Amino acid sequence: MIVQTCINGARSADFHPQLPLNAEAMARVGAACVAAGAAELHVHARGLDGRESLAPDAMNPTVLALRRACPGTLIGVSTGTWIENDDERTLAAIAGWGELPDYASVNLSEDAAPEVMERLRQRGVGIEAGLASVTDAERLVRLDRGSQVLRILIEISEQELDAALEVCDGIAAVLDHAGVRRAILLHGADATVWPFVRRAAERNWSTRVGLEDGKALPDGTTAWGNAALTAAAVAILRASR
Repeated sequence: MIVQTCINGARSADFHPQLPLNAEAMARVGAACVAAGAAELHVHARGLDGRESLAPDAMNPTVLALRRACPGTLIGVSTGTWIENDDERTLAAIAGWGELPDYASVNLSEDAAPEVMERLRQRGVGIEAGLASVTDAERLVRLDRGSQVLRILIEISEQELDAALEVCDGIAAVLDHAGVRRAILLHGADATVWPFVRRAAERNWSTRVGLEDGKALPDGTTAWGNAALTAAAVAILRASR
C-alpha cells in the first residue's frame, strides 16, 4: 500500500492558494509531499499560458524539475483527452517527450485509450489503467486482461457515497472474475476522498490524495496544501496495518 499525491490536476488557480502551476512550484510541492510520506507523485504539466499540456516543451521541464527535487520518486502524468483535445496531438506529444515520466494514466473510457497505451509502451512508460465504471473494467479485460499495465487506477467521480461504493465494488468484481492480478490504487474526489482512502486501507490497496482530488482534510477543514493531505492519508494507512 502506498500513498500517491496528485498535486494539481485540472484545477484552476482560484481553487487553492498553494496549487502548483509551474515546474518550479510543482518540484517544491512534490518534495514536501515526499517528505510527508508520498511514495509517488502524479502531476499535470502546464504550458506558459497556465493550461494543461502534454507538449514536450511543457512536459520536459516539469518532469526534469521533479526528478531533481525528488530523486528516486516515481513520477506519473495524465493523458486525459481533454488536455490536447485531439487524439493525434496526444500521440505526437508522447512520441516527442524527452524527459519520460515513470508512468501515465490512461482513461479506459476514452476512444483512443488502446492507441495511447500502445504509444506509451513503445516509449517504455508504465501505464495506470484508469477505470471509472464497470464498462471501463470490462473494456480493459477485453483488451488484454490488464496484462501489460503497471497498475489499475480505480477512480470514482460519483459524489453520493453509496453510489460511489457500488461502482467501486462493481469494478473490483469484474477484475476479480476475469482473474486480473495487478496492483490497485483507489481514489475518490471531493466528497468521497476520505471514505475511499479508508476503503483502500481496508482492502490493502494503494490510494491517492492531493489538490487534484480535493482540498479538505478528514475533519472537513481546508488543508494548507498537498503535504498536509498526504500526511493525513499516510496516517490512515499506517493505522490500518
